[in-house]
Amino acid sequence: MQLDPIRHDTDVPPFEQARAQIAARIAAGELPSGTRLPTVRALASELDVAVNTVARVYKELEADGLVVTEGRRGTHVSSTSPGVDVREASSAYVQACRRHGLTQAEAVRLVETGWKQ
Repeated sequence: MQLDPIRHDTDVPPFEQARAQIAARIAAGELPSGTRLPTVRALASELDVAVNTVARVYKELEADGLVVTEGRRGTHVSSTSPGVDVREASSAYVQACRRHGLTQAEAVRLVETGWKQ
């Protein structure tokens, strides 16, 4: 699994950058159910961040139901991951926005407004 480099010139904390990237890849189906994620140490080395940062990423992904950690077997994408449902819902949302004549910017603004609620 190759993630984008962590950017240090942003207000978004490194753990959130990594968490968001993994969550997005799960939602997009790029990391299907059962996919084994790198060890905490391996991902920390890849991203050049502290081991505790990656441990927090995995802990939060697990709390969200996206991954499961099974001791020595490692961390895997959950079989109950909502990725497919989210993908289908986002496709339906895009289609509805197009039917109603919204621009992409307007559709994104609606999502951002809803996200803040």
